[in-house]
Amino acid sequence: MTTTTDPVTRPARDVEAVRLVVASVRHRNRRRLVVTLAVGAALGLAFALIAISSGAASVSPDRVLATLFGQGDRTEQLVVFKLRLPRILAAVFVGAAFGLAGAVFQAVLRNPLASPDILGVSTGASLGAVWAILGLGLAGVVVSGFALAGALLVALIIWAAAWRQGLHGIRFVLVGVGLAYVCGSLIAWLLARAEVRQAQAALLWTVGSVSDVRGDALTMLIIGVVIGCLLTAVFAHGLPVLALGDDHAASLGVRTDVRRGILLLVAVLLIAIATSVAGPVAFVALIAPAIARRLVDDGSAALTASVMTGAVLTLGADVIGQFALPEFTAPVGIVTGLIGAPYMLWLLARTERKSRA
Repeated sequence: MTTTTDPVTRPARDVEAVRLVVASVRHRNRRRLVVTLAVGAALGLAFALIAISSGAASVSPDRVLATLFGQGDRTEQLVVFKLRLPRILAAVFVGAAFGLAGAVFQAVLRNPLASPDILGVSTGASLGAVWAILGLGLAGVVVSGFALAGALLVALIIWAAAWRQGLHGIRFVLVGVGLAYVCGSLIAWLLARAEVRQAQAALLWTVGSVSDVRGDALTMLIIGVVIGCLLTAVFAHGLPVLALGDDHAASLGVRTDVRRGILLLVAVLLIAIATSVAGPVAFVALIAPAIARRLVDDGSAALTASVMTGAVLTLGADVIGQFALPEFTAPVGIVTGLIGAPYMLWLLARTERKSRA
């Protein structure tokens, strides 16, 4: 006796099977994202506790929570609220800005090596600050303004030079790398012709540090990063379509140049704000998105995970720089550079092997 399958019910069963598979994959992706964010938050809290309870001026771990709720004595409140907490917040928000901006750059340009510090945006901010200090003799908040203007100016030059009836990723990367070398050379020239005392003041703007970010600068950083994250969330829904390529995206009615331009502009603003208060924290924008994409592993740009990864990476690097060596304190940019340089070499070698395969 033979049985026949109803031709009406078979497509319905196939659709139901596909729906179940898609629901399972989405559940897995959400679970991985939640676990990634939870582990990142736990690591961030652990690094913050180490930062508060270590060093000559510190608060014991059992007194940290009481001090945060106003139960500590005057010395404990001074250490937590005036010395340690501003530095922790600066590291978190600077790292979040670099992580998110790097993820946007790499997703929009479809290049894992596309990073604002490699493409000259961070170096442009450093050039603006160093020129303000050594060339114009300025100091204070005005220097941060020049750093912000330098980053925006370099981004504008890259955009204008890379535009040829549309914005193409490879041209944007090549122009950015070239401008990064130009800005680096100008910084070296300014440092070489300056007096030693002036050069020391400007040197921090070439390596990145969160040790002196507090007060109005910290407030500006937090507000700027929050606004940048919200703007990215509004416009990031077009990233999956851009990943299909310009032809497919255009066929779906997406104005690729406009969407790409808006996202890159927001990313540049994030980098400019973070660099204008902390200097160029090397390689965070390159490493954090790659780690986030590997942890989430859902094929997306992993923007949310990149924010968390950048914040934890920067805070951890700052803690290591402060307390790893008793007699030496390294700025956070030095530590991230030591971590990021080997990673970049590995990524270049891996990309080369993939291209040959």
